[in-house]
Amino acid sequence: MKKKKRPSILAYYFPNWHVDPRNEKWHGTGWTEWNVTRCAVPRFDGHDQPKKPLWGYEDEADPAVMAKKTDAAFAHGIDGFMFDWYFYDDGPYRNRCIEEGFFKAPNAGKMKFAVMWCNHNAIQAHPGCRAFPRPVLCGGETTFELFHKATQYCIDHYFGHPSYLKVDGKIYFSIYKIDKMVKELGGTAVTRELLDDFRARVAAAGLGELHLNAVYVGYRWANSRFDAAESAAVNTLTKELGLDSRSGHTWFWTQEGFPCIDYAGVAKENVECYTHFSKDFDLPYNPVYQVGWDSSPRAVASDVWEFGEYPFLPVFESDPASFEKYLQEAKKFCDSDDFTGDFLMLHSWNEWTEGTYLEPDERYKFAYLEAIRNTFGLKEE
Repeated sequence: MKKKKRPSILAYYFPNWHVDPRNEKWHGTGWTEWNVTRCAVPRFDGHDQPKKPLWGYEDEADPAVMAKKTDAAFAHGIDGFMFDWYFYDDGPYRNRCIEEGFFKAPNAGKMKFAVMWCNHNAIQAHPGCRAFPRPVLCGGETTFELFHKATQYCIDHYFGHPSYLKVDGKIYFSIYKIDKMVKELGGTAVTRELLDDFRARVAAAGLGELHLNAVYVGYRWANSRFDAAESAAVNTLTKELGLDSRSGHTWFWTQEGFPCIDYAGVAKENVECYTHFSKDFDLPYNPVYQVGWDSSPRAVASDVWEFGEYPFLPVFESDPASFEKYLQEAKKFCDSDDFTGDFLMLHSWNEWTEGTYLEPDERYKFAYLEAIRNTFGLKEE
């Protein structure tokens, strides 16, 4: 029997660790999310906060810093970064990480990258408080003009880069909330017209074909919450839009408990979902594997730590051993005939203030990255 090809390993990358003009307007001169990381406090007995990066609080818009991140990721089996990417009416947001850091790094050709358009509101969650949950700083409603400007920016600035990710020769572009986009644009027919125009503009630029990926399509749960009617609705939506694949982003959990729930239970529940999302949906599916979750740094430290709206959510923390144990289960799935996608997505490279990061910290050093290399090895060219 022919050995199944190793999937590419892509890590989501959250680019908020450099100075951005909007952030300075909202938070003050020189602000980055490292300010939030530094100010985190333990919320319960045994709570491991604040997290301390092994490399210090570095500027990701510095090419030398991004070169170090790229070398470390690639040496441990990560094949590419999937950058969270933001674009609002007045242009891109948090983009200096890619354009000044990653692009200008001396090893920029070593690893692939792509962008996931985060088409949602920018909210005040750095930190957020209980009295004013999720206040909007910058609206993320999709309009015809905004979509055209955002996608044209990608055509002009990213898609022609030699390290930009392709699937079967097609340029990969991911949309975070396709269901939200359809609703705001007024339906699937008009959304399909915009997506077809996007494909045509990519071709007209001499860049070839486009591979359109969707993350959230309106149906998230699995296992005990599988619903054939909802699965059929998702299949209808993705077919009408002409999409090419789907990807997971974060895990979901049904365990009750606050402040802590069990990582092993969440991991087991979500890895078991892979088969469902791959077999019951028509599109190829790229599953996600998650390091953990702890959004407490994004909550005002003086507010009582009780369950509520984001970021007042339960915590589940792994250690390198438990992370590797269930990552091995994810690998078994990727080695099986049930796996329909091209990638295993990792959440994430650097979500320090949500407790899900692979970058080395002072406690575990490179142990999480070593778990990836132990499990998947390095990709053969």
